[in-house]
Amino acid sequence: MVALKRRAAIMISGRGSNMAALVAAARSPAFPVSIDLVLSNRPDAAGLAAARCAGVRAEAIDHREFGQDRTAHESAIDATLRAAHIEIVCLAGYMRLLTPFLVQAWQGHMLNIHPSLLPSFPGLKTHARALRAGVKLHGCTVHIVTQEADAGPILAQAAVPVLPGDSADDLARRVLHQEHSIYPAAVAAFASGATGGLPAADACLANPLD
Repeated sequence: MVALKRRAAIMISGRGSNMAALVAAARSPAFPVSIDLVLSNRPDAAGLAAARCAGVRAEAIDHREFGQDRTAHESAIDATLRAAHIEIVCLAGYMRLLTPFLVQAWQGHMLNIHPSLLPSFPGLKTHARALRAGVKLHGCTVHIVTQEADAGPILAQAAVPVLPGDSADDLARRVLHQEHSIYPAAVAAFASGATGGLPAADACLANPLD
């Protein structure tokens, strides 16, 4: 009997290279997750077209249409996720800080990939900060999203050496290569429960509009 795949959505703001890695991984029958939706806060995000080309439903919910009302914007996101019966949300270059509303709504079901070896260098411009700090190893982290940014339980990490003469762009390219590897692996482990992730069924999220 073939196990049902968990339904996942990916949230992006730009080109979506990690999204593409997840979509590619999900083509395997053995991958325990299906990518059923890609959402962006930017209608011009290049990743939306890439998702559609890969046969994945992709939509934009433009944050600018909601003005300063971040909760209203996230309510629209939440409604779209629930209408699609999503079980796992993967942030992949989503460049807006989430409010407590969406974090609480998807607590324990939302993952993020961050371009540093957390807890070092949370936030932005991680590669330049790593170079300034003189670290010898840099990398990326997959973690569960919690109220504190870049501080949730760590699911996976990958490290790369910092080489003499590295620029921030050099380091970013080397880290991104690892991101494309560990994010699918971490999502698969999380979905199958190997990291203490989702239960076999979640009635609350499986029927989220009730």
